[in-house]
Amino acid sequence: MHTYLYTDATLATLHKADTYGLIENGVLAISGDTIVYAGPRHGLPRDLTIQGEQSLNGRLITPGLIDCHTHLIYGGSRANEFEMRLNGVSYEEISRSGAGITSTVAATRVASDSDLLKTALKRLDRLLADGVTTVEVKSGYGLDHDTEIRILRTARQLSKERPVNIITTFLGAHAVPIGLDADEYIDSICIPTLKAAAAENLVDMVDGFCENIAFTREQIERVFKTAQKLGLPVKIHAEQLSLMGGAELACQYAALSADHLEHINDAGMDAMKAAGTVAVLLPGAYFFLKETKCPPIDGFRLRKIPIALATDSNPGSSPMTSLLLAMNMGATLFNLTPLECLQGATLHAAKALGLKGIGQLVSGARADFAIWDVSHPAELTYRIGDAPLFRRIFGGVEC
Repeated sequence: MHTYLYTDATLATLHKADTYGLIENGVLAISGDTIVYAGPRHGLPRDLTIQGEQSLNGRLITPGLIDCHTHLIYGGSRANEFEMRLNGVSYEEISRSGAGITSTVAATRVASDSDLLKTALKRLDRLLADGVTTVEVKSGYGLDHDTEIRILRTARQLSKERPVNIITTFLGAHAVPIGLDADEYIDSICIPTLKAAAAENLVDMVDGFCENIAFTREQIERVFKTAQKLGLPVKIHAEQLSLMGGAELACQYAALSADHLEHINDAGMDAMKAAGTVAVLLPGAYFFLKETKCPPIDGFRLRKIPIALATDSNPGSSPMTSLLLAMNMGATLFNLTPLECLQGATLHAAKALGLKGIGQLVSGARADFAIWDVSHPAELTYRIGDAPLFRRIFGGVEC
């Protein structure tokens, strides 16, 4: 097959731990939707049939960014709750009053499929403008059979409307619907809906919110046992507002990731290390809710637990649609290095979704990458409110 070259570029290959893997005056060669070479010009294999090439004049190439935790599909707005918080009402108080997630649930249930798709595409387009090529999208704003299924179908539709890889996550265990007991909801609605969604091939993985305003470990475990029987990997919202041991529970089921983690303890981190579970940090929610307890970054580093970053794009606690901004927040709020931030939005984000063959610029990887109008990868974390994207390449095709 013919090969196309991107030349005169700085490559951030991320092919080794603890380094950008920078190659100056590098060449990225693609054949179809696959990278066949990433390295210095002098190492380019001579047996390639070159179809064409493009000089990038020193621009930076990174793997396509990966947003591994979003809630893109929902109806309505929660700007009024933002105002309430600024007037002194806590996030927990808002949630317990019947607002919070349940208000978005009400708006989502009455939204048409076309409206859900239209608004989600607007949010998705903003992510794509940041060089994102893979996005995880959760359900969880339906909390009934029909709406949860509609959300997941809409998520599948996103990849038909835009050149992007969409990973779907069932988050039926997101909140307790008004008028139902938590156990009743889990057993009579959440689990049956999960089974139906899996039968329709709408689910790639399963999530749950283990928190004092959501579900207990025992309730989440019932969902995870069902996921295990269905052959679906799990991840978890855990230790965001309190320590409930959700991360430890998820690790018993070989969770791909545990997300938030501001209140995780040593036992939870030890369990994550043993299970190979990625720590997904969500600085947008930390910032928006004015939290003060940071995730234990040094504990993750000490144990060499991979750290990923994501937008947590959602209407209530992180109405953010910029992964580059999440990277900047990861540095300024959590003291991550620019290298950790880039790895967190590429290589480690891919691991958090159980994906191989993306997140690095290496031979054999899928040709999902971003070309930037900068010369060094630290620029991507350093800038605020700036998306210096030159080109986004998805499956070898310029978008």
